Formats: sequence, structure tokens, C-alpha cells
Amino acid sequence: MATITLRNISKSFSQRKEGIRRDVRAVDDVTLKLEDGVVLGILGPSGCGKSTFLRLIAGLETPDAGEVFYDDQALNEIEMKDRGIGMVFQNGALMPHWEGRRSVGLFLNLRKRDQELPERVKEVAKITGIGLEALLEKRPKHLSGGEVQRVGIARALARDPRLFLFDEPFANLDAKIRAQARVELKRLLNAFPVTSVYVTHDQTEAIALTQRIAVMRDGRFEQIGSYRELYDSPANLFVAGFIGTPLMNEFRGRASEGSWRGRSFGGLAIRRDLEDGALVTMGIRPDRLRLVAEGGVPALVERVTPYFAERFQLLDLQQGRERWRMSVPADLQVSVGSTVRCEPDADGILYFDTLSGRRLG
Repeated sequence: MATITLRNISKSFSQRKEGIRRDVRAVDDVTLKLEDGVVLGILGPSGCGKSTFLRLIAGLETPDAGEVFYDDQALNEIEMKDRGIGMVFQNGALMPHWEGRRSVGLFLNLRKRDQELPERVKEVAKITGIGLEALLEKRPKHLSGGEVQRVGIARALARDPRLFLFDEPFANLDAKIRAQARVELKRLLNAFPVTSVYVTHDQTEAIALTQRIAVMRDGRFEQIGSYRELYDSPANLFVAGFIGTPLMNEFRGRASEGSWRGRSFGGLAIRRDLEDGALVTMGIRPDRLRLVAEGGVPALVERVTPYFAERFQLLDLQQGRERWRMSVPADLQVSVGSTVRCEPDADGILYFDTLSGRRLG
């Protein structure tokens, strides 16, 4: 295993748009230390720099500035064959004319260690527990998407890696196979605790597979922490809006002597330490709103969406030009077109500076 350290890493690419060439910074002055054995998820929207960040760690891209270290050794001082990296890509990246066994054994073949292959395949099959032997005699065109990724993971594992890098490996799988693949990979990571970086845009995957999550936007990490830390104490509006399903409701208004002034929830008591007149965005997650018989805010029910597996239903509500969502128990009878009254839990409100997006307090 390895401790990975990045110091002030930056990487830009040149793009031409409408005849004008400009530099786009894919990774922007990132500093990070990934401790030995930790599984880190990189979560963010498409185009935010996640895959470029992964390629910089692997040494497949050279940074414009900054350095990458494996333990205490600079990455550029380590030959590629000695880096001990196992990578799993979105498309599997298997040779189309090779059987799975040859793909899994590529590393040993390059090292002139073919005699170790049979025993190593047995070890990998035992660790993964995914019926690997049956897949090794087939070429990629005869494998399903999930099976291609199983062989890809086995190939990475056969290298006896110090570092695992996953670049959205399950993005092309259907929902059922993706869920099964997550379970199998989680079991593998528990049995084989290698320092790992897992890139995804799917927070369900990040929650299921990683110990810490780095939320990325425009080449920078907005916040790093456990999912619970990101959910309960987001650093800014971007993190708060990106983490959590259903999405957080946002209400814009002003603070005024300890009261809220906005289109909805006007007069609501809020934190008294907020500066009078300050432009404040109030963030309330759907599960932190509750129905009340009296008081609260009246709102029209526009839509009712059941989430049977989670045992709740989601209400889309409207009051004037303001719209928001709240979750209620699955067995509660609520009809479209009816009016309900709701109010937030006092300790369930997050406050943000509207101009900067920074969380207040």
C-alpha cells in the first residue's frame, strides 16, 4: 500500500471554441494527502476535472505545476512498471482479441513471470469471489458489461497493486447489474485494503464504496469529508446542493432582527447572529420539513411521487412563485391539488451567504 501526496497540482488543456483558443484549467492548485489504505471518492459533475485528477495520480498526465509523491518518492522518479498501480476504466479497456486469462496475466507476462499466472489467477478468483474462472476463456465480445468490468478488476488485482484507481467503472451498466457490482467491489475492497481513489458522478456509489468523499468543481475540491459531514455540514451552497437525494430546497431572502424576510416562510425565527439586511440563502432538506395542522406556510400540492423502497413520498409544493419539496410518510394520504401547511425543523436549517455561497456558522 502507499500514502499518496499531491502538492499544488495544476493541469490545463487548450480548447478551441468559436475560433478562439483558450486554456481550460482541469485541475487547479490541488493539495491532498491520501493516507495508506484509505478509499477516497472523487464526486462531481461531468467536466469538473475528476478523470484528469486520476490520470495525474497515475502519471498518465504530467502536471503543469506541483508534484505527486508515492510515500516520500516523487512520482516522476518512479518507472511506470514499478508504480504498482491497478486501474479500472469505464469501458473495461480489455484487448478485444485476447481471452480474459491473457488480460489478467498481462502484468506477469511483461515481467517474464508467466509461471506464476495459474496460482495468481486462483488467488485473485478467491479474493474476488465472482466466478472468475468461467470468464477467463472468453473474449470481451462474449462478455456482458458487468463481466468485462469483473475481468478488468481482476487484471488490476493481479498486479498486486499499491494503489487502486477507478474511473467510473460501472457508469455503462444497467441499474441492477450496477448495484450487484457495487456489492462485489465493496467486498473486494474490504478483503484487499489497498489505498484507492474512486471517481464517480453517482453519490450512491460514493457512499457505498468509499470512506471519505472529495466534492470537486471546476478543478478544485470544495470539501473533503465523510458523507455525513458533507450532508450535515456542507462548506457551501454547491456542496449542499450536490449532496443529498432529494435535493436541498433553497430559499433566498434577508435577515432582519432575528427573522426571515423572503417570499416563503416570512417572519420565521432564524439565528440572531446573522447581520441585519444580509442576503441569506436558507437551505432546508425535504426531510427537515414537517406538516402542521395550524400555522406554518400554506402550499399547493403540485405532485406526489412515491419512493416505496425508502418508505416515503415526495411532495412538490408551490406558494406563489416559490416551489419546494418535502418528504412525508408513504402511508400518508395526500392528493394533488390539495393545500397543506408545513414548517421547518429549527435545527434543520442551513444558512448561506447568498453572494459567496459560503455556509454561515
